[in-house]
Amino acid sequence: MKGSSSGALRRTRSAALIGLAVAVSAGCSGGDDGTKGDPAELHDRLPGVHSWTAKPCTLLTAAPPAEGFSLGSTTDSASPEAREAIGEGGVRPRYRQTGCLADLRGPDGAFWKLNATASVYEAPEPARHAYRVKEDLDRAHGRGLEKVHDTAYALPADEGGRPGRTLLLWNGDLVLTVSAYAPHGSTEREARKDLDQILGNAARRMEDGLRDHDAPSPSPTP
Repeated sequence: MKGSSSGALRRTRSAALIGLAVAVSAGCSGGDDGTKGDPAELHDRLPGVHSWTAKPCTLLTAAPPAEGFSLGSTTDSASPEAREAIGEGGVRPRYRQTGCLADLRGPDGAFWKLNATASVYEAPEPARHAYRVKEDLDRAHGRGLEKVHDTAYALPADEGGRPGRTLLLWNGDLVLTVSAYAPHGSTEREARKDLDQILGNAARRMEDGLRDHDAPSPSPTP
């Protein structure tokens, strides 16, 4: 009897674990239209090689920014000129920036804002250094940094009284910053769910759209 009971208990536990794994997998995959995601569901991806684009806003137009939202007017801010950053050991690594500023219309017709900026470096290590420096500064200044995973974090943001959220992400030679802002009169607590969905979806689409899928991935940097 005891052996039979133990076997049943093991089978029950196994079924529960399988069910949990399926639920987690479904939750991480997002909705069919890509509007279910949020930063908490972003996962580490293999480091990638990314390319600069003069039309970054087109990367955000394939699907709604979030459930019930629509993309309004957009402005590309893409300069082909290379910039120099202050790197480790006095080196000055080069990178190019591309970004998109967009108006969003919420389910109730209110206007939100989205700003995504991608810095594409000539090599992964300077990108990693730039991300770590920014992360250390945000942590040192107590800006409410919340880790998403080892190479991404989110923090509160504000623009003229509009509550918002910012997501920073590093992947290979890319440092991506995405900020979203709710309408005036909103509170961060009320808007948090929608802000996270907008950030998560925008980050996925920008990173995937800039990724060179035919290029070999660089070795992960410790």
